[in-house]
Amino acid sequence: MVQDLLTDWGPFGHPLFQDPRARKLSRVGVVDVGSNSIRLVVFDGAARSPAYFYNEKVMCGLGKGLAETGLLNPEGKSRALDALQRFQSLADGLGLEPLNAVATAAMREAADGPEFREEIERKTGLKLYVIDGQEEARLAAQGVLLGWPRAEGLVCDIGGSSMEMAQVSRGKVGNRETSALGPLKLRDVKGGKKALRAHIDSELNRLKEALDASDDRLFLVGGSWRAIAKLDMARRDYPLKVLHEYKMLPDDLKATLDWIKDTDTEELRSLAGISSGRMALVPDAADVLSGVLRVFDPKDIFVSSYGLREGLLYEQMPQVLRDRDPLIEAARFAEAKDARVPGFGKALYRFIRPIYDKEPLALRRLVKAACLLHDVSWRTHPDYRADVCFDYATRANFGGLSHAERIFLGLALLHRYKNSRANGRFDALVDLIDPADVTRAEVLGRAMRFGAMFTAQRAEQMGTMRWQPKERKLGLTIGPQAMTLYGEVAQARFASLARALDAETEVVALSRAVTS
Repeated sequence: MVQDLLTDWGPFGHPLFQDPRARKLSRVGVVDVGSNSIRLVVFDGAARSPAYFYNEKVMCGLGKGLAETGLLNPEGKSRALDALQRFQSLADGLGLEPLNAVATAAMREAADGPEFREEIERKTGLKLYVIDGQEEARLAAQGVLLGWPRAEGLVCDIGGSSMEMAQVSRGKVGNRETSALGPLKLRDVKGGKKALRAHIDSELNRLKEALDASDDRLFLVGGSWRAIAKLDMARRDYPLKVLHEYKMLPDDLKATLDWIKDTDTEELRSLAGISSGRMALVPDAADVLSGVLRVFDPKDIFVSSYGLREGLLYEQMPQVLRDRDPLIEAARFAEAKDARVPGFGKALYRFIRPIYDKEPLALRRLVKAACLLHDVSWRTHPDYRADVCFDYATRANFGGLSHAERIFLGLALLHRYKNSRANGRFDALVDLIDPADVTRAEVLGRAMRFGAMFTAQRAEQMGTMRWQPKERKLGLTIGPQAMTLYGEVAQARFASLARALDAETEVVALSRAVTS
């Protein structure tokens, strides 16, 4: 029974990042040749929630003028070839397996696309796969599933020359469609603003009918959408500058789109730190997004930092990996790499879990992640460790974590090292979550702070805690081997946890019982 408790992860399953199927994906290079930009991403780390080992983008504009000439932009071709030669050299230097390289709308539509593809392979050795719009939509949707395994809704991926939509539900990609609603294509629509709006609405209504879509939740993928989200953050003075899982409500987003329409683009660009090449596409992309809100009428809009490139990684995952929780896998990987005592997070979770036995699974999931991450910042100077823990949780590249959950996790890790947060540096972020969740995070932090006093012991020797929420009683039973660790500092931390829970305590050590 004890051994089962030590090895079983309960509802979270066993971590798989050491599984050979996961290790095969620990360093994967992906190249995305889009109509506006070309990017190399090298994924590294826990395959279910990868870190970005390398990430480089070049704004080439291959699709610029395509509608008029039917050909790729000559300057864009030259820049693209230079970029791809560099990317292949980087891959060779890093010892990567062959790069996974795909091209989208501009390359599939241009008359000279096949010829340019052959030139790329001849000069770089890179095999470039030109995918159709349906496949582009599928891969973008799979990227969303990488970050949101339980995503339900409509994925909308905008590129330079096209826009794709796909439905996701229960971990699967459903209906999907493509359109010519990329900003570079819209510039060729004649007849002024009214004609442009009519064209956009016509295409969107076609998409809605083809998808048979009535989804209330919209996931936005693509650089132009992310630029608009940055501007929405700037307009709202939103304090957490993490784009992934950033949530926008329709009325707020409409206000931002109107603001973009009425404000000088250079002012917007400098305000949100957007490149000039990307900012040039934003006004047209904003017109498309206004149309999406009109036609599809979503209730919740989320930004996804994951898209086609992450979808290519997801494509290579066995189902057993796809089904895993990206947050727990990433936290487990971080613990193995950076904690003083890798593996203690599991014992710590087991020790404090009685406090959370009657709590919902969503909270226990965050408790598990916090226990795994409780010591990964130990190398930081002690005076700054609590602050760094908060920053780590709120800014780390974690999937499957909403902004409110990031802040909760950050607070819990902060209070793992410090009881108070008197400097006020995090007040703007803390104000984004419910006061009851602030209290829960403080309790979790103090529980970990106390449990960490038993790091030197094996899990079965740490003792057990008991929590009776109705009676407000917190009990602790300590075996003889752990009793020497229950010294003055540990006693103070246990009392601090009890105060946070507004509880009386009962400590049982050997045959003695002490009640307070």
